[in-house]
Amino acid sequence: MATHTPDVTVVGWIGSEVRSFHTDDGGVPFAQFRLGATRRFFDRQSGAFRDGPTVWYTVKAWRQTALNLGHSLRKGDPVVVVGRLATSEWVAQDGPRTDVVIEATAVGHDLTYGTAHFRRAMTTRPSADDGTDAAAAGEGRAGERDTAVDVSDLVEDPQDELGASPVLPGDGADAGPWGVPGIEEVEPALVGRG
Repeated sequence: MATHTPDVTVVGWIGSEVRSFHTDDGGVPFAQFRLGATRRFFDRQSGAFRDGPTVWYTVKAWRQTALNLGHSLRKGDPVVVVGRLATSEWVAQDGPRTDVVIEATAVGHDLTYGTAHFRRAMTTRPSADDGTDAAAAGEGRAGERDTAVDVSDLVEDPQDELGASPVLPGDGADAGPWGVPGIEEVEPALVGRG
């Protein structure tokens, strides 16, 4: 009977540098980092938020995700990680150890604490001209086809399509109460019985 381990989502902070490797002397890309997740809760007695214990995970990723992690994440970054839970067991000099591992299927910055600008990763795949096979080179996924993407319909500057000009910080435009252009504070309507 086959079982499926459900995906988990963990929000936390990167506690180590991202370490990148290639298996088998230049084979499949692999990356890992430590992730600390601390639960915050409201303490009614003190009337303040408190930190609970920090749970540490080792996040592991393969292939393109591993390559992107190394170029995108740094120690101290807030992140959201989605993946499958696993354990890693080994024997150290002082006895047996167990590590909780997340085999990442998706990783991104937690935008609660800052902003990010997405940039699509461009990879060079082996071609038929050089006599190599993409599958043999460890590229792509099973059943995945390399097809060109038609970008002729894409808008280079989304503001052109909207007919608006971008508002840049410091240009004197009203940024609204939350620092977002075009957002205005609105008085709430009173709702009640008549």
